[in-house]
Amino acid sequence: MVEGGKIWVFGVLVSLVLMRVAGGAEGKGLAPCNFSAVYNFGDSNSDTGAFSAAVSPTQLPNGQTFFGKPAGRSCDGRLIIDFIAEELGIPYLSPYLDSVGSNFSHGANFAYSGATILRQTWQSGIPFDLAVQATQFSQFKARTIDISNQGKNTSRLPRPEDFSKALYTLDIGQNDVYGSSWLSKPPSAIPELIDNFTLALQTLYDQGGRAFWIHSVGPNGCLPAAQNNIWNRTQETFDKNGCINRWNERVVEYNRQLKDRVIKLRADLPEAAITYVDVYTAKYNLISNAKNLGFAEPLKQCKNGTTPCENPSSYISWDGVHYTEAANHFVAKNILNGSLSDPPVSIAHACHKNVSIYN
Repeated sequence: MVEGGKIWVFGVLVSLVLMRVAGGAEGKGLAPCNFSAVYNFGDSNSDTGAFSAAVSPTQLPNGQTFFGKPAGRSCDGRLIIDFIAEELGIPYLSPYLDSVGSNFSHGANFAYSGATILRQTWQSGIPFDLAVQATQFSQFKARTIDISNQGKNTSRLPRPEDFSKALYTLDIGQNDVYGSSWLSKPPSAIPELIDNFTLALQTLYDQGGRAFWIHSVGPNGCLPAAQNNIWNRTQETFDKNGCINRWNERVVEYNRQLKDRVIKLRADLPEAAITYVDVYTAKYNLISNAKNLGFAEPLKQCKNGTTPCENPSSYISWDGVHYTEAANHFVAKNILNGSLSDPPVSIAHACHKNVSIYN
C-alpha cells in the first residue's frame, strides 16, 4: 500500500486523530438497538446488485478484492452499506430486484445504480428513483405480511413485527447534485430535491419506519469523473486539493438544506429517530490526507475501462465515480461510530431520539 512501516503507522495515527477530533460519540449510557433488519435506499454508491440483476451483470475486475468475483457492486469489493451490515452483525443485504438466491430475512436493498431523488421518466432509462424505491418497499412489506398470514414458508422473509424495529438507511442525491452542477442548474433547484426526499421518507415513516440513518452527499468536485468533465479549466477555480470549488459549493448547499430539513422532520415525525450523517466531511478528510493515509493521488482513479490498477487499496477512486473498498472502509470507520452524526450517536444506537452531545 505504501513503502515503509513508518508511513503506514503515521497514516493510522492520522486516521485515529480525525476520528477523535470529530467527536467519537459511541452512545454512552444508551442501550444498543439490536436492529433486526436494514432497509437501504440509494444509488450506485449502495447498490449491491439491483442494476446487475435487472439490466446488465457486473464484470471483473469489479468485486475482485473481497468477493473474488463480480458481486453486483460498482467497486473492487465492499461498499459502505456492506460495512454497515458487518457493524450491525447482519448478512449483506440482498437487492430487492434480484430474484435468484436472495434472502430478505434481515432486510433488503432497494438502491439502484443511477437513481435520483427527483422523479424520472421511463425514457431516462433509470426508472427506480427514490419515490419508486419507497413504493417498492411498501409493496414488499404488504406482500411479506400477506404471505406470513397465509402460514407459508417465510424463512427468507422478515417477520412482520420487525419492520418497526429495523434501521432505514438513505444514501442518495449524488446524481441529482452532480447533474445540476454539470448542467448549470441554479441553486434554486435544490428545494425541490429536499421536498422529494421528504416525501419518500414520509412514505417509509407511514409504513412503520422509525429509525433513519441519512447520508449527506460527498464532495462531487473531487471525483476524477468531474475533473474529466471540465470543458474549460480557466473558467473554474480549485481548492487546495484540486477539487472543483463550484461543484463542491453546490453539494455543501444541498447538504445544508438536507440537514435543516432533517431537524424539522424530527418535529414533524415525532416517533422517528432521524440521524444525519456527514459523509461529506469523512470523504473530504480522506482526500485531504490521502498521502498520509497511504493512498495515491486522490484525484486519480484505479480502473480505466476494464483494466484495474495493480493495487486498488492505494486508490480512493475505483472508476472515477465510485470509491474503492479501502476508501469505503475508511469512510465507514469514520461515520459508524457517530463522530460525524447529528445527533452524535453510533449506528448501533440510532433508534434513540432526543440524544444530546452530553449523553
